[in-house]
Amino acid sequence: MSMFSIGRLGGVLVGGLVAAHPAQAAREKVIYSFLGGSDGSGAPTTGVVTRGLTLYGTTAGTVYAVTAAGAYSLLHTFRGGNDGSGAQAGLISVGDRLYGTTEYGGAGNAGTVFSITPAGIENVVYAFKGTSDGGEPLGGLIDVGGTLYGTTSLGGANFSGTVFSVTKTGVEKVIYSFKGGSDGATPFANLLSVGGTLYGTTKEGGAGACIGLPAGCGTVFAVTPAGTETVLHAFQEGGDGAFPTSGLINVGGTLYGTTQYGGGATAVCSVPVDGCGTVYSITTGGVEAVIYSFQNNSTGIYPLGALLEVGGKLYGTTSFGGCDSGNDTGVGTVFSVTPAGAEKVLYCFGMNSDGYRPAAGLTKLGRKLYGTTQYGTTQSEPPPGWGTVFSFKLR
Repeated sequence: MSMFSIGRLGGVLVGGLVAAHPAQAAREKVIYSFLGGSDGSGAPTTGVVTRGLTLYGTTAGTVYAVTAAGAYSLLHTFRGGNDGSGAQAGLISVGDRLYGTTEYGGAGNAGTVFSITPAGIENVVYAFKGTSDGGEPLGGLIDVGGTLYGTTSLGGANFSGTVFSVTKTGVEKVIYSFKGGSDGATPFANLLSVGGTLYGTTKEGGAGACIGLPAGCGTVFAVTPAGTETVLHAFQEGGDGAFPTSGLINVGGTLYGTTQYGGGATAVCSVPVDGCGTVYSITTGGVEAVIYSFQNNSTGIYPLGALLEVGGKLYGTTSFGGCDSGNDTGVGTVFSVTPAGAEKVLYCFGMNSDGYRPAAGLTKLGRKLYGTTQYGTTQSEPPPGWGTVFSFKLR
């Protein structure tokens, strides 16, 4: 794993933590605080998926369900070994089951694809060997015509990650093995299917060096189910984005995503890559544009999760930054941005009771957005806490 891996950045605690403005606070609500023990685990780096009126998600050690009213159920605790461990990606709902991935565990200790029923019956669909079949999947899955597609961050013919398919009965096939150079390396995120072609991002790789690393600043790529891969865009250090850890969404035929870094140097975010992160658009033909560059703490900085489109606006989270935090870092935001680039911070996380450091995207249910924070708690123990599931009311 590279030194900029998702989940590692959020573990750094800094000063300057600020509470939300009262008007904002009325719109955000913690619906569940993880206990870190009796409920199995905590520190979620993944978002939630809806199935009916229930939210489902993962922590590194568990699969859980929680209602909008805050009723929590522990569905499964990963045991390691053949069962899998380290669920770093969210779930998808397909038919009567939920499907997801674990970074480690399985017969080869290189990660798994698993299924689980809403009643908590878990089954390992496929266990990666960590060799040519791929290893350590960090992204979730998508369902295309009854077949599941995903990425592994390592493994493959060149040990730089793969795009794979797997049937629900466990037949896995590597569609593309990244070479680790100009074609991209280390995919972290979910794929997107548009018109029969799969689109995704690699966190590293692409043409040119990036902060002295030969692997590059990451790519947006397209790959056919037959395995023909095309790099649509290679991110460049500086004004362009860098290190896309999130996947893409499709809005009217244009794709949108976020990069963790890049967007142009600022006094706040000059290291490790110039800029505090970006929201970008890209056509399926490869025309990329940065539509918003995060500039300072008050705008939020370092987005990690995917975007969500609601009513013509894009909604997301930043893992750092916050309102009126001056030269201090802040602990994360909920934001919106229009396709024309008008950004607005909708909520600034405080330190403890409302959660902090969101690392995932948002899900809509009714007139509310739902998400998770890695840290924070309403429990009595001191920070950092074990994380939360929260709601945010749309207007």
